[in-house]
Amino acid sequence: MARMQDKLQDIHKLTQRLQKEHPTETQAFLGFLQKAESGPALDIKQKELINIGLAVAAQCEWCIAFHVQMAAEAGVSRDEIIEAGFMAVIMHGGPAYMYMTPLLEAVDEFCGE
Repeated sequence: MARMQDKLQDIHKLTQRLQKEHPTETQAFLGFLQKAESGPALDIKQKELINIGLAVAAQCEWCIAFHVQMAAEAGVSRDEIIEAGFMAVIMHGGPAYMYMTPLLEAVDEFCGE
């Protein structure tokens, strides 16, 4: 079952609806994301590993799905992704540890075996 793929579809549906119903706010947020991600100091792999750690700490399954997919597409390894998740556990403790479950599901789904 592609549970994490469903999370990505949720993001897409939410974004489409918000762009239609609240275009000013949505465009401002998406523009900020684009600007924030465009800095040259970190490469895409480093940025996605940071995002993965933050997604686990924030306990956001949608964010985990999105950023694991992006990391996998950028060539980040399974071990690097899981290690980033453990960095969140160090900083956030038991609740972040439990969100290693959706992280592992996303890694299995988007990175293969």
